[in-house]
Amino acid sequence: MIGARRIPAGRPLPVIAKLALASEIVAAYARARWSLRRRGLRDALDTLRSGAPGRQMTISPDDRLAVGRRLGRTVRRTLGILPADSRCLMCSLVLTRLLAQRGIDSELVISVRPGERFAAHAWLEHEGAALLPPDAPSSERLVTL
Repeated sequence: MIGARRIPAGRPLPVIAKLALASEIVAAYARARWSLRRRGLRDALDTLRSGAPGRQMTISPDDRLAVGRRLGRTVRRTLGILPADSRCLMCSLVLTRLLAQRGIDSELVISVRPGERFAAHAWLEHEGAALLPPDAPSSERLVTL
C-alpha cells in the first residue's frame, strides 16, 4: 500500500504492493457504489471519509499531495480496466475512501456546464490542488463537498 512504508515518488511499487492496492481499490469501489445507491451523495461521502478505524495510516503533510495524486492515477487506471463504473464521480468517491484511510483530507468538487449540451465533471482536491484532473472545459464550479 502507498503510505504503509515510504516509497519514493516515481519509483514503482513492488508487485505484492500493487496487488494489495488494487484489492483496496476494488473494496473501496464496492463500498462507494453501495453507499451512493443506498444513502445518496452527501451521506456516501461521510461514510467513505470515516476511513477504517484502527487501520488509518499517517502520511506526512509534505507527502500528502504527491500521495494523493499518485493514488488518483492508480484509481483511474485500475477502475478503467475493470468492468466497473470508472466515470469521474465514482473515481472521486473511491479516492476519497483511500485518502481517508491515509489521514488525508479532500474535497469533492462538482462542476457543471448548463445549456443545450449539458456536461458535468467531478474531481477531488486537497488544500485547493486537484488530485484528479479537473478536465471539464468552460464549466462553472457549483458545489464543493
